Amino acid sequence: MKILIYSHSFAPNIGGVETYTMVLARGLVAEGFPASVVTQTARGEFDDSALSFATVRQPNLYQLFRRIAGADVIHIAGPCIGPMAICALLRKPAVVEHHGYQACCPNGLLLHEPDSALCEGSFLQRKYHDCLRCQSARVGVFASFRNIVLTEVRRKLCGIVAANLAVSRHVQTRLRLGNTRVIYHGIPDIRPGLVSKGPICFGYIGRMVAEKGLPVLISAAKTLHDEATEFRVIMIGDGPERWRLENMCDAAGLHDRVTFTGWLTAERLEEATRDIGVAVIPSICEETAGLAAIEQMMRGRAVLVSDIGGLREIVDDVGMRFAPGNAGQLASCMRHLIRHPALARQLGQRARLRAEAQFHEGRMAGEHRAAYELARHARERTCAPAF
Repeated sequence: MKILIYSHSFAPNIGGVETYTMVLARGLVAEGFPASVVTQTARGEFDDSALSFATVRQPNLYQLFRRIAGADVIHIAGPCIGPMAICALLRKPAVVEHHGYQACCPNGLLLHEPDSALCEGSFLQRKYHDCLRCQSARVGVFASFRNIVLTEVRRKLCGIVAANLAVSRHVQTRLRLGNTRVIYHGIPDIRPGLVSKGPICFGYIGRMVAEKGLPVLISAAKTLHDEATEFRVIMIGDGPERWRLENMCDAAGLHDRVTFTGWLTAERLEEATRDIGVAVIPSICEETAGLAAIEQMMRGRAVLVSDIGGLREIVDDVGMRFAPGNAGQLASCMRHLIRHPALARQLGQRARLRAEAQFHEGRMAGEHRAAYELARHARERTCAPAF
């Protein structure tokens, strides 16, 4: 069974979808399934020859058409209209994996703009006037209207693919697509290491964008700093919010407490994460699953996350949670862990056990194989959804 994975964004770009696609493709090939990745991302300085699977970059329409025609099952990372439409035209079994809310929200985040308030699902409630107002200030009325139309097209196409896959039960609930099953993220085993000695270090790893709620972490850090509490914060990653966050730290006098590293190579990232005793994910948006949380759980680190979206489902009872956007609650959780370092170690051990049981790459690859088989057989029999 030849599997073609279409991911609009892929390495060398950095993000959850890119990481997930890489792990999935490697896992399928390791278990004897011919898999290839098609992407619109330029190679840049990335070495495709080091990959265990074939990669086709920036294909034109004809090349994409031929690649899809030659595959047995097409896995589409996100509801991309072009590949879904080609699969429908060729009657090819397509499996769409939903890492976001593009099939139920015109901005894909389920956040009202510009106030970043949580959306209760205006698009699915057909409150299109709310959706139109949501983005108009940022992208204009015409672009906002276009996004609404494109969301409707995506949703229609998702209704006729062989299967939809959600990365959490939360996403499944939010999407409300009938032919959907849940497959959690899976990552390679990461050997837990000893945490560096010294004051407890809280760490954030990921993109620095508004929906990640990083000002909440800085506000909590300032509260603890004003109390003369011993701790450190390391922020690994980059993005459009970084300059504002660094200015916030400067204004709060956190120069000696908070370190910004930018994006790190794999080797330097491994070294930096040894310092992290507690991973903090202060998102104000409904994270679909939280790959960063899963990675730190696999490392045996305690996780402290916003009680929102897929994060609460992924972390369950092995981590600590606080109300989204509530810097006071976050500071209280951080203070408690500083005063009780043994608790942070216990939570890290419990997180590791949960990650081994629920989020291993072998489990993910196996569940995808089963989904592909069901999708192919269902399409061969009736052209009906597999689930």
